[in-house]
Amino acid sequence: MSVDHRPPLVWDLPLRLFHWLLVICLVGAVVTVQLGGSWMAWHERFGLAIFGLLVFRLVWGVIGSTHARFSRFFPTPGRLLAWWRSQWHRPGHTPLAALSVLAMLGVLAFQATTGLFADDDIAYTGPLRSLVDSATSSRLTGLHMQMEWVIYGLVALHLAAVAFYSLVLKKPLIRPMITGRAADGTDAESARGGGWVALLIALAITAGALWVANGGLLPPPPEASPDLGW
Repeated sequence: MSVDHRPPLVWDLPLRLFHWLLVICLVGAVVTVQLGGSWMAWHERFGLAIFGLLVFRLVWGVIGSTHARFSRFFPTPGRLLAWWRSQWHRPGHTPLAALSVLAMLGVLAFQATTGLFADDDIAYTGPLRSLVDSATSSRLTGLHMQMEWVIYGLVALHLAAVAFYSLVLKKPLIRPMITGRAADGTDAESARGGGWVALLIALAITAGALWVANGGLLPPPPEASPDLGW
């Protein structure tokens, strides 16, 4: 019987796919909104994809594998104090990194949700715009545009932290998010749970949320009257 000498698996495949798909969709959303015009249709698609990914992450944070669960790394005061005293030795996110992750997820959730009701009166109308009045839509559109700069700041902070850990502290963060395995020499408990049943439940909830977000519950638009040429 062969013995597996590889580092333990920390990040499961669904979590890793979520991470990199979120990166792709976020870049796509930023690029398309800068291009504007007909590209706004793709901006909406990327926004809906981000919304779906965030719903999946929320569910996976409850029923996913060990280190994907929010309960595992939620930054409680006790955990933050342990980190401050250099007594935090668990694999995965540190309590400070967890604050950054939760802030990023929260801001992106706000951005994706407000985008559903936004209307720029030019090239974009959110799929749920008809559920709110013009004043509310205008307010949400303004918040959606302003939050863009907060996202840029959080992304810059995230990239700076990755560079600091990788280049200064010599603790690789990118490779484990690709392979799923802890860095060499890290004493970590292998991820457990988050099997096929949990994955199918998370995907089903995500699909339902996307259907609703894309206007699935809204009545169909009225059919246009035929043009009789009179």
